[in-house]
Amino acid sequence: MHKRMIASGIEALGAVDWDRRLFDALIPLPDGTSYNAYLIRGTDKTALLDTVDPDKTEVLIEQLADVGHIDYLVCHHAEQDHSGAIPAVLAAHPETRVVASAKCQEMLFDLLGVPPDRVMVVKDNDTLELGGRSLRFLALPWVHWPETIVSWLEPEGILFSCDLFGSHLATTDLFARPDSVLEPAKRYYAEIMMPFAGLIRRHLQRLEPLPIRMIAPSHGPLFDHPDLILSAYRAWVDGPPENRVLLPFVSMHGSTLAMVEHLTSALAKRAIGLDRFDLVTADLGRLAMSLVDAATIVVASPTVLGGMHPLAVSAAYLINALKPKARFASFMGSHSWSARQTGDVAAMLPSLSVEVLPPVLVKGLPKAADFVAIDALADAIATRHANLT
Repeated sequence: MHKRMIASGIEALGAVDWDRRLFDALIPLPDGTSYNAYLIRGTDKTALLDTVDPDKTEVLIEQLADVGHIDYLVCHHAEQDHSGAIPAVLAAHPETRVVASAKCQEMLFDLLGVPPDRVMVVKDNDTLELGGRSLRFLALPWVHWPETIVSWLEPEGILFSCDLFGSHLATTDLFARPDSVLEPAKRYYAEIMMPFAGLIRRHLQRLEPLPIRMIAPSHGPLFDHPDLILSAYRAWVDGPPENRVLLPFVSMHGSTLAMVEHLTSALAKRAIGLDRFDLVTADLGRLAMSLVDAATIVVASPTVLGGMHPLAVSAAYLINALKPKARFASFMGSHSWSARQTGDVAAMLPSLSVEVLPPVLVKGLPKAADFVAIDALADAIATRHANLT
């Protein structure tokens, strides 16, 4: 990837990772990703904003080969996909000082061995003068680590937002196209930002007064029409849940599947949208995206050694950790010789503020009375969805 000018004296650097398919040994990357860095030249000083994943260090070092002097290296976030090449840059540029929050200074030493005396600590609203332009640093903790800051470039009106507003998307497009970026941006929000929605709401309010002309995130394309992603985030964070049910399920011998099929039909008859995921093959990223919108979550699982199937346990753990804005939840389960599975949704999803709808528990294959209970669950969902605001 070559350097590209985004404004006079401001270049986009970094690397596109076309072939990466997994992040944190957990998050699917069907569209690859990118690691964005930026070079800003003032009349007096030059600043590099972030670096790249360690695997792409050589790409960044080559891009910096003709840059004679780097005064500052701003580290917005210590996670290695942004900070991983810092040691190499510092080795090549002994004059460079890292600029970071106090918490980030500590993390850079712990994670990468960056000497604390190479780091200039900045606080919220501190500025860095470059000559003719300045960077103002805004502390936005838990987006999505506690040390995160973002940079506001004046007078150009560019927000260097780190992970906020990012997308895991490998592309040669410098600027976002609405038809290609919103789905990966929503996936990124769902997987990474949704657990911190309350804090992000406050951060969005803080950014509101800024005359933002461009957003330059650390992953994915830039936004030269920033309202595209700002409007999407407002909807994802603050919009009411939709008339949709998320139904992750596992079935071993057909009993749970029969219940799932009946609920699918019952919800369709009641004009309720459904996102259904067989957990044996499900893309967890798509499941997370569905959590952004769903008003109700119904987990369905057979009994394995007295409890939920391990895949259902894993899905429930993920749902609980992502803290979606769903308002209702329930459980459907089947068992044979062991009836210890209780369908205790409150214990399953303790981080969610949901109304628990009565579970449906079945011995063996579901029978007529069980299908009646599933219909009653669908009725309960329909009644509550009628009042979504």
